[in-house]
Amino acid sequence: MFSKTRVTEPGPRTQPTPEPTEAPRSFDTTYDVPASPAAPRTRTAPSVMSSDLTVTGNIKTQGDIQIEGTVEGDIRAHQLIVGESATIRGEIVAEEVVVNGRVIGRVRGLKVRLTATARVEGDIIHKTIAIESGAHFEGSVQRQEDPLANGPTPKLAPPVATKSPEAE
Repeated sequence: MFSKTRVTEPGPRTQPTPEPTEAPRSFDTTYDVPASPAAPRTRTAPSVMSSDLTVTGNIKTQGDIQIEGTVEGDIRAHQLIVGESATIRGEIVAEEVVVNGRVIGRVRGLKVRLTATARVEGDIIHKTIAIESGAHFEGSVQRQEDPLANGPTPKLAPPVATKSPEAE
């Protein structure tokens, strides 16, 4: 009525024969991947500008950049890291800005961080900011909900001199 199954049968067990495997595939990266506007942006390694390089002119990128040299112009990027040996004379606009070196000009970013070795001479417009102990900063700090907006940043009006009653 009942029959024994192979699992419960005593005796030598046979090993299943391994299936033939495919030859290893090469990592061919020449295939085309259709770009989809809804596809998330893949993070790539940042572009690095070495300390012996000087750029006169503006730099614009959709990606990340690390500056170790000198830039005489404006920089627009997704993420910008200003290295300790770097000097930037111009406006910086990026979602995330980390300053380790020297910046002479306005900094606009969603997240701005000045490390202990930072030297900034100019205004900072930010959504969030962190200034480490030891950083040197001369300028004004202004929080905005969208500091990356292209509109001009309003300047504060200079103080108006008023006559005091004692001066008459």
